[in-house]
Amino acid sequence: MQSIPVDTTRLGVLRCAVAPEPKIADFESKEVKKDRDGNTIYTVGVTVRQEGRRVSVIEISVTGEPKGVEEGHEVKVTGLDAFAWAMGDRHGISFRAAAITPVPTVPAGAAQRKAGDA
Repeated sequence: MQSIPVDTTRLGVLRCAVAPEPKIADFESKEVKKDRDGNTIYTVGVTVRQEGRRVSVIEISVTGEPKGVEEGHEVKVTGLDAFAWAMGDRHGISFRAAAITPVPTVPAGAAQRKAGDA
């Protein structure tokens, strides 16, 4: 499976749509997917909205639980790769990232004070 690096700067604002949850490897046994080193793999639903386009939601896998990532908050995705896959007559694109981190928010009052200081 060939990885295709994704330039996240071209994706617009990225927001968490579905909070991090462990990726399930086997739905019958509820076994959680692990990487080669035994670390749990998580999935995060992220909305992507490029200017002039509709919102899309992509599911991104990441090793280890992304701390501080909450639904509705803006996130930064580092090292995003896309992978084309096919299983029988099914096919698609999956996404994996090196890290997903929350974007710090600036309180409204602080932004106004900073503008007033200029």
